[in-house]
Amino acid sequence: MKEMSPLEEIRHSAAHVLATAVLRLYPDTKLDIGPPTDSGFYYDFDSDIPFTPDIIEEIEAEMKKVIKENQRFERLEVSREEAVSIIKNMGQETYKLGRLDDIPDGEVISFYQNGEFKDLCAGSHVGYTKKIKAFKLLNVAGSYHRGDSANKQLQRIYGTAFATKDELKEYVVQLEEAKKRDHRNLGRDLGLFHIDEMVGQGLVLWKPNGAILRQELESFISKELAKQGYSQVYTPHIGKLDLYKTSGHFPYYQDSQYPPIIHRECLSELASEGCSCSDLANKLEEGEIEGYLLKPMNCPMHIRIFNSEQRSYRDLPIRLAEFGTVYRWEQSGELNGMTRVRGFTQDDAHLFIREDQLQDEIQGCLGLVKLVFSILGMESYRVRVSLRDPDSDKYVGSTEAWDKAESALREAVKTLGVDYEEEIGEAAFYGPKIDFVVKDVIGREWQLGTVQVDYNLPERFKLSYVGSDNQEHRPVMIHRAPFGSMERFCGVLIEHFAGNFPTWLAPEQVRLLPMNDDLLAYADQCLSELQNLGIRTTVDRQSAKLGAKIRKAETDKIPHMIIIGKREAEEGKVSVRSRNNPSLDGVCELKDCAEKISLEIRDKALPTQRVRE
Repeated sequence: MKEMSPLEEIRHSAAHVLATAVLRLYPDTKLDIGPPTDSGFYYDFDSDIPFTPDIIEEIEAEMKKVIKENQRFERLEVSREEAVSIIKNMGQETYKLGRLDDIPDGEVISFYQNGEFKDLCAGSHVGYTKKIKAFKLLNVAGSYHRGDSANKQLQRIYGTAFATKDELKEYVVQLEEAKKRDHRNLGRDLGLFHIDEMVGQGLVLWKPNGAILRQELESFISKELAKQGYSQVYTPHIGKLDLYKTSGHFPYYQDSQYPPIIHRECLSELASEGCSCSDLANKLEEGEIEGYLLKPMNCPMHIRIFNSEQRSYRDLPIRLAEFGTVYRWEQSGELNGMTRVRGFTQDDAHLFIREDQLQDEIQGCLGLVKLVFSILGMESYRVRVSLRDPDSDKYVGSTEAWDKAESALREAVKTLGVDYEEEIGEAAFYGPKIDFVVKDVIGREWQLGTVQVDYNLPERFKLSYVGSDNQEHRPVMIHRAPFGSMERFCGVLIEHFAGNFPTWLAPEQVRLLPMNDDLLAYADQCLSELQNLGIRTTVDRQSAKLGAKIRKAETDKIPHMIIIGKREAEEGKVSVRSRNNPSLDGVCELKDCAEKISLEIRDKALPTQRVRE
């Protein structure tokens, strides 16, 4: 049994109280599971009653009654036969017997009881229900039993709990702020992206404004890569299945990949032979027929580029970078705007190096990640070192190779000067990694940026370079992605800035607001001058009052408004109202205003005020 923290025990206990309350109010409900999570807890229910907001309030009120009764949590250890009997007496065979079957023979089987309620559970819990002092139910979502869309969809009630009411209040305020910043709503309102059912769930359509945001990020990182000696490459969206068999991505990531693609002529031939689906799968597995795969990873193709010519020790390091689009199959219930998608573009790079270059190259990768965070005002982060679990069989390669890779990352992370933690069992199947977990402006954490050391894929692909001794040697690989997924990174960025981007990232940097149609000619003259300086500028040509134009520009989160009245036009000046840099406010020459905005763009200055009320 995993030892829980005091907060996890509170949240786990709250999940049991939730189930207790639901059964009191709706005794025909079938229960599945209710674990604690990083941000609270949930419980999955099978009920014919839809859990509407009114019913959630009713359930929350009943939970408060259960807590007030100060029921004791008691652990009951039972035999498997006794467990079956308890589950049947509870009328909970539908899902709980399956969960009982998940417990291996010889492992302790336990229930926890509070009041009239018993639940199959390893624990642990608080002593009494009154220890749950601050909780709140949050929302309801659909959830397939065991996460499989082939199974029945259940109702998942989410909640949270904290040790104190002040902590709960702070969290609820954070949730409200997060709603205002929801990238799905802002993305729609600001014309950044669209997800269309006809195109497919989890497949992002970048609209013109979103494309500008992405292009600015790509341009920024590309310039940094050029300074560090990277070479840009392009690779196809599909590749032969054999490529991913060699790398190990197939079948290791098979459950999260789209099925292999087989040409229709081959399928017709197999069908005429009476080949069943299982026969087809076996033939693909054995390589008897040729299949292709939507690219789940960029690294195998970069490996083949490295291997396309003979390499000398003098050529290394070779740094190959690509904004490469990959495809993963995510359950529909797990998709979330841009932050969880099925097709995404990685700012991916793979470095092929000599072992003696390892530390310097890791430092270069870490420095690039830190630069990205610094430029974007994401300087509050922690570092996680993901290592292999020696007892697991999911990892490929020798123990010696893993020890060297893990040692290199441990040595590198110590130079960052930040706290880090090690997580056993979280490494990629081919190598350990450093992940950066960033805290945004409202305190939420996001995993962004990764650096991985890999001795194993070079071995699997038999890569080599000619050393100074004129002998062949195996290179080491580093996988790194400062942004990670462009879709996910932009989704996080939208929420981090609440859509109020720094001027250099803003799709529209300046909006000209003429007070009436007579001033449009002067507005167009200003427009031409600003656009010639590379400043993204538009003119509001609507025949609306100035106040309405200003409110629209504020809603559209334009960094700089230039108001043009009769006096400004006569004097050849402009009146500036800036969200990002209030020091620009006031009447000035257009040239002076443009110079300051250009400087702000060049220096990638962060907004002086993130939100202007």
